[in-house]
Amino acid sequence: MIYLYLFITFFKIGLFGFGGGYGMLSLIQHETVERWHWLNSAEFTDIVAISQMTPGPIGINSATYAGYQAVANAGYSVPMAILGSATATFALVLPSLILMILISKMFLKYMKTPAVQSVFTGLRPAVVGLLAAATLLLCTKENFSSPSENAWQFWISVMLFVATFIGTLVFRINPIKMILMSAFAGLLLLY
Repeated sequence: MIYLYLFITFFKIGLFGFGGGYGMLSLIQHETVERWHWLNSAEFTDIVAISQMTPGPIGINSATYAGYQAVANAGYSVPMAILGSATATFALVLPSLILMILISKMFLKYMKTPAVQSVFTGLRPAVVGLLAAATLLLCTKENFSSPSENAWQFWISVMLFVATFIGTLVFRINPIKMILMSAFAGLLLLY
């Protein structure tokens, strides 16, 4: 039964996840952590980190790992968890596949019409909002600790966050280099 729920959940995310993988993160987090309780916040954060470091789109990677972890957390074996991974990934990609086949020819024909332009005008701010929500959802105690719990870890985490933000935005440092430098700094400073 978990496979059906995984399929429906990730199909919905794929259908309404405008803005690409980062826009989907808040939807994936809401569904897998808050609604279904397949994952906890720390597991979701680990999934996001792994999804960013592995090749491929972050939304698809997150669905793959979340599907695996959801089935594994439900007590199933590794082959069944792999099936959960495949189910979530297929369900996430299916709406895009269907929609692209249906609208590819019509889009080119009607792209310049006022109605289509209005739809895109409405979608742009929504995509920015989804990206902001994904960022804010990851600013949790599991990722930053708290000043009362572990002040050293909290302030180091905040400093790494700010340094990474400035490094990518202002100095245009490659995100892969920033991930590697942050991982190295985390190893040196937090342990």
